[in-house]
Amino acid sequence: MIYKTNEYLGYPDRISVPAGEQVKFHLSSKRPRVKVEVLRLRCGDVDANGPGFKYEIMASSIDGEHACLDQPIRPGSNAIIEHDGVLVPAGAHWTFGAYVYPTRIADNARAVMGNWCQGSGRGYALELDEDGRPALVIGRAEGGPVRFVLDVKMRERVWAFMSCALDLAAASATVSLIVPADGVRPAAAHSQSFTLPQGLDVDSGLPFLIAAHHLNGDRQYAAHFDGKIEAPRIFSRQLDAEEFRVVDRDLRTGAPQAGLVALWDFSDGISTLSVKDISPNCLHGSLHQLPRRGVTGFYWSGAVHDFRLSPREYAAIHFHSDDIYDCQWQTTCVLDVPDEWRSGVYALRLTPAGGDPDSLCESYVTFFVTPGKRSRRADLVVVASVGTYLAYANSALRLYQVHFETLMEHVLWLPLDDVFMQENPEIGQSTYDCHVDGSGRAYSSWLRPILNMRPRGYWFNLINDTHILDWLEEKGIAYDLITDVELDREGARALAPYRAMMTPTHPEYFSFNMMNAIMAYQNAGGRHISMGGNAFYWRCGFHPAAPAALEVRRGMAGTRTWESEPGEVHLAGTGEPGSLWRHSGFAPQKLVGVGFSAMINDTCGHYLRTAESEDGRVAFIFEGTSRHERLGDFGFRYNGAVGSEIDRYDLELGAPRHALRIATSEGLGAGALPTPEEFRTVVDGLDGTQNALVRADMVFFETANGGAVFATGSITYGMSLGHNNYDNNISTITLNVVNRFLDPRPFVMPAGA
Repeated sequence: MIYKTNEYLGYPDRISVPAGEQVKFHLSSKRPRVKVEVLRLRCGDVDANGPGFKYEIMASSIDGEHACLDQPIRPGSNAIIEHDGVLVPAGAHWTFGAYVYPTRIADNARAVMGNWCQGSGRGYALELDEDGRPALVIGRAEGGPVRFVLDVKMRERVWAFMSCALDLAAASATVSLIVPADGVRPAAAHSQSFTLPQGLDVDSGLPFLIAAHHLNGDRQYAAHFDGKIEAPRIFSRQLDAEEFRVVDRDLRTGAPQAGLVALWDFSDGISTLSVKDISPNCLHGSLHQLPRRGVTGFYWSGAVHDFRLSPREYAAIHFHSDDIYDCQWQTTCVLDVPDEWRSGVYALRLTPAGGDPDSLCESYVTFFVTPGKRSRRADLVVVASVGTYLAYANSALRLYQVHFETLMEHVLWLPLDDVFMQENPEIGQSTYDCHVDGSGRAYSSWLRPILNMRPRGYWFNLINDTHILDWLEEKGIAYDLITDVELDREGARALAPYRAMMTPTHPEYFSFNMMNAIMAYQNAGGRHISMGGNAFYWRCGFHPAAPAALEVRRGMAGTRTWESEPGEVHLAGTGEPGSLWRHSGFAPQKLVGVGFSAMINDTCGHYLRTAESEDGRVAFIFEGTSRHERLGDFGFRYNGAVGSEIDRYDLELGAPRHALRIATSEGLGAGALPTPEEFRTVVDGLDGTQNALVRADMVFFETANGGAVFATGSITYGMSLGHNNYDNNISTITLNVVNRFLDPRPFVMPAGA
């Protein structure tokens, strides 16, 4: 049965909300009305071959029908400067321009700077035409706008300086392009003058924009520029193109440049969403839809790779026509979450209203309810992996990665969500995907519809995680749920009320605060049950000025689908190196004893106990199982508890010396391949049939103050819990661990640990 899952789309204003507080929902549909229900999910997997789709309908204040608007998504980033008419050409001369580095020359014009309004035909702007030629567009009171084009084509990914000098007294305009020398390429300069018509209308009455022009007067934008822009500037005096290009950005105190109207220094405030004008007019601006900062500029020397060390070398902003941070939809309904609601994974179920008989139209908007101020706390807390959900949000790898079928070793199939994304790219993709200019996507936000973080969506990550919640419910284990957003915002305080914590199948993306919070919790006596694989792998961060956005830089190593440009590894929001935690001296092994080892693209495997499993310290884990039985040679969807992505024990990477490797994987095949950082050169024998490093390890160790850690080292471990009606050795082992970790008796670190 095929459901229409995208007839209604939506997102919450906050991804997690404590009981007793409020969350707003922003919905859109071509259907004028929507029926809303609130579900608490136990298992979000609709596949009938598994545990089944399980949920509880929660009575709420928003139950019933609501009016629903058809709300568009308008991607594309730019800078906005309010100016009260100061940036309208006046006097005899007006000279404006910027360094530009186009990364995509498209089949229509792309604006660089100006106040031009497409709808009214008023204003002025400097832009690139569809062939990449610099152009001046300028409005007239009558007869429509005029466009003057310099007949020189720019090249993609080459820095150049574009400018235009208006001589309003002489009714002339000069458009110039200077391409500075680079490598063996000599400098080049081009210039062309044009006669201006009478009756110019250069005042659109709207804000000044950088990297876009106005579509209309309603704060809607078009002609978004794909590429970097640096040091846009305006003077109200005559300057030739080269003199204008080399204007010193470091103005001396008390000696401003004559005729300087505005000069925006993008090296100032890289970690913000503001752009600073260093002219006496202080025409500061704001950024729309989160373009990328912390990128190399025209003056980058290659001597530094951290923008904090030499901001001047990072005085550019990379704008994209498909940047999306916030859809900015109107609010459809507001939920006051009752104090008594249990924490957990929740979703709005959206179906047709009234007499609409379309029973196959059903969509969901996921959010998380966390314990409120009046909530009674359980002893166990599950930490949902929102960072990872965002990193993979609307992943389109199956559509655009040419190696996908080879990687997965099966024929490509496209669910309807993939078709929808292909037809509606404005919804934005994941941090595994690329912008239309080929550069990797560094940001992902929850302020937009996320198609693969909901029931009836793609089953990776969140849906897999709900199998663990289903098992906890089946075994009658009381638990709370928070998200790693709370770890990022509150640190170890978010975990302090709990005796034990559990991380689910794939907690891959972790910020500095999240990692430190868990380490502090473990060292204070907390118990950590790590149920997944490829865990604590990428160092990332939520952007301080755009808190709904996760920022990811891909570094120069790790399993990745794109690679950061040289010099652009550091997160613009925090300045941290956005690479693997392993390369920051905090490998996952240091936290939970195991770290990412390999991807499994074919047959999944199982565990066999090791000699270390006979140590009395871990006898409790294997109660109810036999010494030599296969552990997890079964599992829903994957057919094995060792699969998808797996982690291994490694003393050199920080696994505690007293940690016990109590089980290790068996049965992996040629499709089990190591992660790139696991080998230094390409040789034969890398796959799972021959490489001893390609394995999943199950690990246990004690921590200070009575704490302990248990790690499974495999994404698919949790998908084996429900096998045989929850009666199996993986379920037995996990229940033993949970019961002992909830027991207040302290664990004791062995002597010499």
